[in-house]
Amino acid sequence: MYCTRNVTDSIVWVGGNDRRLALFENLFPIPRGVSYNSYLIMDEKTCLMDTTDASIRQQFIENVLGTLNGRTLDYLVVNHMEPDHCSNIEELALRFPEMKIVGNAKTLTFIQQFYQLDLSDRFIAVTEKDTLSLGTHELHFVFAPMVHWPEVMMCYESSEKILFSADAFGSFGALNGTLFDDEIELDSEWLNDARRYYTNIVGKFGVQVQNVLKKAAALDIAVIAPLHGNVWRSKIGFILEKYNLWSTYTPEENGVVIVYGSMYGNTENAANVLAVKLAEKGIRNIRLYDVSNTHVSQLIAETFRYSHIVVAAPTYNNEIYPAMYNYLHDMKALNVQKRTFAIMENGTWGPLSGKLMTEFLQGLKEVTILEPKVTIRSALNETSMDQLETMAQCLKDSLA
Repeated sequence: MYCTRNVTDSIVWVGGNDRRLALFENLFPIPRGVSYNSYLIMDEKTCLMDTTDASIRQQFIENVLGTLNGRTLDYLVVNHMEPDHCSNIEELALRFPEMKIVGNAKTLTFIQQFYQLDLSDRFIAVTEKDTLSLGTHELHFVFAPMVHWPEVMMCYESSEKILFSADAFGSFGALNGTLFDDEIELDSEWLNDARRYYTNIVGKFGVQVQNVLKKAAALDIAVIAPLHGNVWRSKIGFILEKYNLWSTYTPEENGVVIVYGSMYGNTENAANVLAVKLAEKGIRNIRLYDVSNTHVSQLIAETFRYSHIVVAAPTYNNEIYPAMYNYLHDMKALNVQKRTFAIMENGTWGPLSGKLMTEFLQGLKEVTILEPKVTIRSALNETSMDQLETMAQCLKDSLA
């Protein structure tokens, strides 16, 4: 049986939720699941905005058919060709042989790569200058290349002022009956999921996101309808502000994230001592994470959130501790910048991790690396305790 919600009187959410999937993109843990959003515009012509992942195909098709209630589907607009949104194109094309598929030139290229069914004669290629009239509703096309695939576009429906935003402004987390931003608690689980979603999936493409935000600023937007997560209608300014911060790599908060790798507990001990010293100096925004026990997507999200990052790791095979290296590599891949770092190394006979981490971080844009670093030889002693005191004071001064 269909399970839908009205976005407006004539636009219906026909998506679904997956609470069984453990890893989004087979990479990112999603303990709260994920939603796949699709929207059906009911007008003189019917128009579906994207499809869903194959995992919820049965529910999705029931939702579409139930909403159409015997009518045909005239148009399918494909804003994004990633398989979690395009996996039902072929199914719909077979069910509705008169349906036209709307996208840009790159969209058609990707359709031909994913599907063996030739849909070129049913494809309408659009540019940003084109519009699509459905009756009282009219779609305008807003291209958004590399947010976060090259074919991505958004659609602005001018009569109801709705921006169908593809993956932008989305979030991890299944919808629990609630669809709109004013039906959920934004500052608890939602914000953490949205931040982790953006920073790990779109985070690399800050310049491209800024270009889209400039285009969005020229539109009169009453509703933002993304392909994951909740629909925005009451707190649009909130998510636009977050996206502006994230896409300019500006910290949301002043605070210290201490990420440590520790083989036998000695580097962990130093990280804990540093945290205590910071707290004693009046710093309250402190987060500690074991790099081996915390998924790197969470570490990246916290790195985007806070202003100061302490990396602490032993030397391993004359290199950086592997789990710490993975974290640093993701920072580079996702274009982390504009942060202040402090470095702590450990080594029993030849500590090299501090030098290597410094060289790695110097390759990021607009970063500050506080001196001096802390060097531990096996375990803390009075010398390295004094170094921790100096580091704590440097961090406090930098936060001021």
